[in-house]
Amino acid sequence: MDLSAILKPEAVKVISSASSKKRLFHDFGDLAYSAYGLNADDVVEALLERETLGATGVGQGVALPHARLQGLNSVIGAFVLLEKPVDFNSVDRQPVDIAFALFAPEDAGVEHLKALALVSRTLRESSICAKLRANKSATTLYTILTESPKVQAA
Repeated sequence: MDLSAILKPEAVKVISSASSKKRLFHDFGDLAYSAYGLNADDVVEALLERETLGATGVGQGVALPHARLQGLNSVIGAFVLLEKPVDFNSVDRQPVDIAFALFAPEDAGVEHLKALALVSRTLRESSICAKLRANKSATTLYTILTESPKVQAA
C-alpha cells in the first residue's frame, strides 16, 4: 500500500488559518465532501467523537485524526497543511501544522491499521515534513506525499 492508494489530489489543501482543532475538523469535513462526496457533518462528528478517546496529535507538529464512517468501501485520506499552527493537545504539547485525516469503513480492521501505520511512518520522517512545510501548493504537497520513499506498512 502507498499513499496514492488512499489519497486523491483533490483531498490535499493548504489552509491559511484554522482557529482551533474543531475548526480544522470542519475543514476536513468540507474537504472530504468536495473530494469524496462524504457528508461533511458526519465526518466532523466522527472525528470529534474519536478525539474524545485521546488526542491524535502525535508530536513534532503532526496530527493523524481518524474515524470510521458508514458507507465507505475502503480507507481514504485527506491532508491539510496549516500556515498557522493550532493547539491539538499533542503528546509533546507542540501546535500542529501538518494533519492527515484517515476515514475507514466501520468494519475495516487490518486495512485501517495498515493505512494509519503508513501515514504515521511517512510523517515521522523529518525530511518529508520539512519538504511539506516548505511548499504551499496542494499539487506539490500531493507529489511529496505520494512520491516519498515507500515506507512499509506494518
